[in-house]
Amino acid sequence: MDMFERQFEEQKKQEAPLAVRMRPANLHDFVGQEHLIGEGRVLRKAIEASRIPSIVLWGPPGSGKTTLANIIANSTDSLFSPISATSAGVHDLRRIIGEAGENRKLYGQKTILFIDEIHRFNKTQQDTILPFVEDGTFTLIGATTENPSFEVTSPLLSRCQVLILNSLNENEVRVIIMRALKDRLKGLGALNVELVPDALEHLISTSRGDARVVLNALEMATLATAPDARKKRLVSLATVEDTIQHRALQYDKAGDQHYDLISALHKSMRGSDPDASLYWLVRMLEAGEDPLYIARRLIRFASEDVGMADPQALVIAMAAQQAVHFIGMPEGNLALLEATTYLATAPKSNSLYEAYSRIQEEIKKGSGSADATPLHLLNPVTPLMGEIGYGEGYKYAHDHPEHFVEQQNLPDSLRNKQFYSPGALGYENQIIARLKNWWQEKGRTKGTDKD
Repeated sequence: MDMFERQFEEQKKQEAPLAVRMRPANLHDFVGQEHLIGEGRVLRKAIEASRIPSIVLWGPPGSGKTTLANIIANSTDSLFSPISATSAGVHDLRRIIGEAGENRKLYGQKTILFIDEIHRFNKTQQDTILPFVEDGTFTLIGATTENPSFEVTSPLLSRCQVLILNSLNENEVRVIIMRALKDRLKGLGALNVELVPDALEHLISTSRGDARVVLNALEMATLATAPDARKKRLVSLATVEDTIQHRALQYDKAGDQHYDLISALHKSMRGSDPDASLYWLVRMLEAGEDPLYIARRLIRFASEDVGMADPQALVIAMAAQQAVHFIGMPEGNLALLEATTYLATAPKSNSLYEAYSRIQEEIKKGSGSADATPLHLLNPVTPLMGEIGYGEGYKYAHDHPEHFVEQQNLPDSLRNKQFYSPGALGYENQIIARLKNWWQEKGRTKGTDKD
């Protein structure tokens, strides 16, 4: 490289976006993904031993896939050949394959082929590199935001280890921001920047765990802020809002607003008002509430307020939690909206909640706790148990019409007690009819009377 080329590269680095300038060059400076590169983890050991297998890095934007690939190349003294699947073709792949083969043969140097957005390569392009991954001509590192099970061919995927990267959490995003503000060489330290607390929190909450987004927004907000008389750039909340075009909502995830809004959501669903329910849900999500916290509350609501009136409600709520956990945000938003709408419009019953309270009260009073379990409900596991009456007189329901037979199933002191009293809506209507059919004809009213 001659003098002019060096000057050009130096100028290029200085003019690069903040996210590029702040890209870590080693594992020590890398933020996040402790489950992969923390002390003692397998990938870290492989990097330190310079024995990297072909891998596919699967994770959301801004989670560090490209950065990690660069660090691996630098740490293993390998020739790094990066390409993007959005612009490279078979011709580029064959050129890199040829160069990698020559370097390996003549100099014994390893090559890392990094393919960004590998999911955009078609089958022919992926098949082109397959034999060279297999024979070790180069080590492949692919990066993708899409599920590699669907986007990478099975033969290629079988020769790679898939590593899953997570979105950065709020503390990790905060570390990245503070580093950029302090770094005078690559960051914004020389500009004497200070973020007001509200602006910092808003920047973190709207980043969605994307380091690239947060750094580029920080740089733009900084450049849009004129220095004051002390030559300090005090970046305000209004400037950050204008930069990322997202208005900050007044919300404290650890304070009253956190509980006020979840209470409003819960009571709106209980009131069967889907519009209000969706409003409170979206307001919480836009303010940066943990979506899994909301999912947990939806699951509780499904059991407490819908319950047996629609047993499918719990299934829907659990599916929403799994969807949020699996695909992350913001795509998981719609799963939460779907579950919220279902719960708000479902028939309501708190019969299970009341049943638990009734039984709990009986236990506190000591009712039945001193009674032995009726012998006919016990299994005669040993001959001795059979001799003293275990299981004697037990009636096997499946031997009787409609697979039902009347017998005492509670302790003696509670034998006529009714704990579960189904409501009259939704599925519980069917339960009432079924219980009446089984019990009322025999002079019992189980499940049909209120206490």
